[in-house]
Amino acid sequence: MTGCHGPEWPSSGLFSPISRLPLYPQGASLLTCANEIWPVVENIPFLRADRLDMARRAVDLIKADDIVGATALLLTDQDAYAPDPPPTMEACVSLVQHAATLSFREAMQHLAFGRVADYFAHRWSDPTYISGLALFNEAASYGTGQPVLELACGTGHFLRAFALAGIEAVGADLVFAKLWLTRRFICPQARLVCFDASTPWPLAEQSFATVFCHDAFYFLPDKNSILAQMYRVLGEAGTIAIGHAHNAAVDNHSKGDPLEVSGYLALLPNAQLFDDHELTAAFAEARSPRPAEAGALAHVPAVSLIWNRGGAMLSTEQAEKRSFGLETGSSSLHLNPLYRRDADTARIEWPSLRYEQEYAGLATYPMQWTGPDSIVADDSNETDDLIRRRIYIDLPRQW
Repeated sequence: MTGCHGPEWPSSGLFSPISRLPLYPQGASLLTCANEIWPVVENIPFLRADRLDMARRAVDLIKADDIVGATALLLTDQDAYAPDPPPTMEACVSLVQHAATLSFREAMQHLAFGRVADYFAHRWSDPTYISGLALFNEAASYGTGQPVLELACGTGHFLRAFALAGIEAVGADLVFAKLWLTRRFICPQARLVCFDASTPWPLAEQSFATVFCHDAFYFLPDKNSILAQMYRVLGEAGTIAIGHAHNAAVDNHSKGDPLEVSGYLALLPNAQLFDDHELTAAFAEARSPRPAEAGALAHVPAVSLIWNRGGAMLSTEQAEKRSFGLETGSSSLHLNPLYRRDADTARIEWPSLRYEQEYAGLATYPMQWTGPDSIVADDSNETDDLIRRRIYIDLPRQW
């Protein structure tokens, strides 16, 4: 197996989710403290206190020098909301052995992601992703010298945006397979850690400038406990940014445990509130989003919140100067892969009826386009507009 190793964690940067003792490396693939041993695969520590048996089995495989087997074992795990049965051990072994020749989309097929694969494959242009770019542009604490923590980072789309912008970030998720896909296909240089947010976090106190959680907070149980952990790891002048939180007063396409808007605001008193649709439109239109009062948002499908500890919000003038999400990592940009070419015209072809029902009404790109399949990345206003509207996208090499 050819490895794909990201950055190592500092020797005292992680803690046991059980004992809270500092974890120290034992070779490249294990972390230890007291009588505990935890597996590390491709520099992704697996610290799920709710998966102790799986962690121990992975450690045994690592000690037997079966890194492929340990990786495959961790890849079989899923979260409670996964709509399809988990992949087999055989499928995951094959995936690990042939990952270098596969695309991101093919890897998700091996992992039995089912319809969730459409969401991740086209995340780059989803309206809910664009709203996250706008939300982070409004966060006041990035660039302060401490990294960003993205909780429930999924397959690393925002982590790639952070990396392209030169912003240090750590990605955390419950599902090891999503972090592995991040490492292999989306953002190899990211610092990643796998843990259950409903158990004690294996992260140091006051170690992050911003805690960013987008399109995931409504899934999380015991939100008060999770916010307490966010406060604990947040720096003295840090920011919590919670994006695309589904509103329990409105029917949504996804499951979860959402709150009403007043419930979210009760968790984060004095937070700035945004209609998630407003954030998407603001990014596409190159303007600062307009915050709103809770009463005005009582019946919108999803909201976003920004809460600051010891710091003022950005002024409108400051926010308009920020361009997070426009950075590119290559010399050319690709036509949004939702387009299908028909002679001189490319037309949107939705990957599924469900995807169309959820996103078509909020799309920032036109339903047909006569431009080329790729364009040269530059700093012009015209290119910025094409990126903002997600007509052209900076895709990773193995998309």
